[in-house]
Amino acid sequence: TKVKNGTLKFHFYISLFNPHREPPWQTMNTTLVTQSDCPDVKVPIFLFFTIGLASLAENVLVVVAVTCNRNLHSPMYYFICSLAAFNTIASLTKTCENLMITFADVGHLEKKGPSETKLDDVMDCLLCMSFLGSISSFLAIAVDRYITIFHALRYHNIMTMQRTRAILGVIWITCGMSAISMVTFFASTFIMICFVSFFIISLVIICFLYVYMFMLARIHARKIAALPSSGGRNCHHQQRWGSSMRGALTLTILFGAFMVCWGPFFLHLIIIMVCPTNPYCECYRSLFQLHMVLLMSHALIDPTIYAFRSPELRETFKKMLLFANWK
Repeated sequence: TKVKNGTLKFHFYISLFNPHREPPWQTMNTTLVTQSDCPDVKVPIFLFFTIGLASLAENVLVVVAVTCNRNLHSPMYYFICSLAAFNTIASLTKTCENLMITFADVGHLEKKGPSETKLDDVMDCLLCMSFLGSISSFLAIAVDRYITIFHALRYHNIMTMQRTRAILGVIWITCGMSAISMVTFFASTFIMICFVSFFIISLVIICFLYVYMFMLARIHARKIAALPSSGGRNCHHQQRWGSSMRGALTLTILFGAFMVCWGPFFLHLIIIMVCPTNPYCECYRSLFQLHMVLLMSHALIDPTIYAFRSPELRETFKKMLLFANWK
């Protein structure tokens, strides 16, 4: 919550993204809120610091690897680099926010000072942008994999590097402007509805693309198996097909991790809108700090999946960490 011009407003971005600030439903009129017997689950701020710093280091490593290794200069890795950059912003922002909370708790910062309020708005914009950018990157990656698998002969004509850069530019500009709009008009319930709706609609589109992709892939694999053996050409086609499918499977795992880590947080938002006074919903809301741990862990999990699934990235990471000549 924030006090502006004497009016109590519900700033759900600051309140919900901030695990150590008093939840907004507890600052509302107590006559409107049904009390619950479920105590809030507290997570040590040290854990948030540890996850934030570790995820920050990992995602910076991914960005540097893709940027500097010419073998990784392809549309798919550019989109992965964009996803890692958004994760870097989220990790850096949450780490800075936790530092502000720590300084405020010991009296070095004013919790409602004008400078702190503006800085809160900036961090909320960055957090919203990182979420919108992450799911937009997943959408772009899903479309890229679809084109790779089912339009392989035309892929390099469709997904040129110039077009890839243009798509990334649109994603970053759109997400930045949308985040600023969301924080500027934070008092509107419509904004929260749009925020949750974007998450749900994006999940449906991405799930549909991946299910459709793997259904067609299964049919296509059977057709390849039924083809008469033509020596090296058929073997090369099968290897290229297998490589594309491994890439699609890797990105499916990434998307599954995204759903697991962000899903509880958005269920939290939905519960606030649907049943703010229900004691059973209050019990779920008492787990909010655990939801925040999951949300922050997403940026920690993604680079691990890259390293495990991609031999090229894994080799690049190894050479970077050993200070080898890897460019």
